[in-house]
Amino acid sequence: MKIQYYLTLMRPANIVTAISDILGGVAISGFFVSTDWNAAALGNIGLLTLSTIGLYGGGIVFNDIFDLKEDCKKRPERILPSGKVAYEEAIQFGVLLFTIGIAAAIMVSLLSGLLALIIALLALTYNKIAKHYQFFGPLNMGLCRGANLLLGMSILPGTMFRDWYIIIIPIIFIAAITLTAQKEVSGNNKTAILMAMLLDAVVVLLFIGISRYSDLNLAVTAPFLILWYGVNFLAKYKAYRYNESNWIKRAVKTGVLSLILLNACYVAGFANWNYAVPVLILLPFSVVLAKKFAVT
Repeated sequence: MKIQYYLTLMRPANIVTAISDILGGVAISGFFVSTDWNAAALGNIGLLTLSTIGLYGGGIVFNDIFDLKEDCKKRPERILPSGKVAYEEAIQFGVLLFTIGIAAAIMVSLLSGLLALIIALLALTYNKIAKHYQFFGPLNMGLCRGANLLLGMSILPGTMFRDWYIIIIPIIFIAAITLTAQKEVSGNNKTAILMAMLLDAVVVLLFIGISRYSDLNLAVTAPFLILWYGVNFLAKYKAYRYNESNWIKRAVKTGVLSLILLNACYVAGFANWNYAVPVLILLPFSVVLAKKFAVT
């Protein structure tokens, strides 16, 4: 059925990680521990979740649209090069997803809507221009994820303006993933992987530093942070040691899916471990989707 081709274009496993961004941002805002739960509260979380699904899905679709010429040569089996979804249909689908993402965010607040618009523009900028540059590509992609975390934080705007600096963590980690993905097809990117491993270590140090200047409980966060770091270190080490396409792709895939672990760190630190466990449950769900649908 054609619906499966559209789902493949959206990268469902990746979208689950974007949902975890929202939950991480909501936790940083203090919403989980300071809000009386009611239909309106749940509704706003649901709308922000729908927003990130549309924004991330739209960004991924346009990524494939802009890469069509190159994919026809290097990855002809993909949905667009193989003709399973027409070029014009993909554009319409991407526009629809962005529209849903922005509209859902506006229903929460004008600030959320503005952030959604910024995320859409950042995604298009990355897809069309920034990803072709060694420095600006990782930075741009990191900004997309950082803004997505802010989108979750916008559920309580006051705390978003107070704790906005925390987005430096996803910005740095996404830069690490993007560096790892360089020369993903051909291999021979040991220097980039070493830089990515260094950035992962910087993220750990940032968690320690942020715990001193915010409400982040480092003791509760620590087990989740150790798990996140260990998973990524092992994957990148293997990619560095063997430095072949398959190992690099595995490291990139691991990095993308481990965003759920990273967001569980925020939830554990700013809410509690019992709030973080449901976020962790998203990981096996994402892994199952990753076996059926492409991640990179």
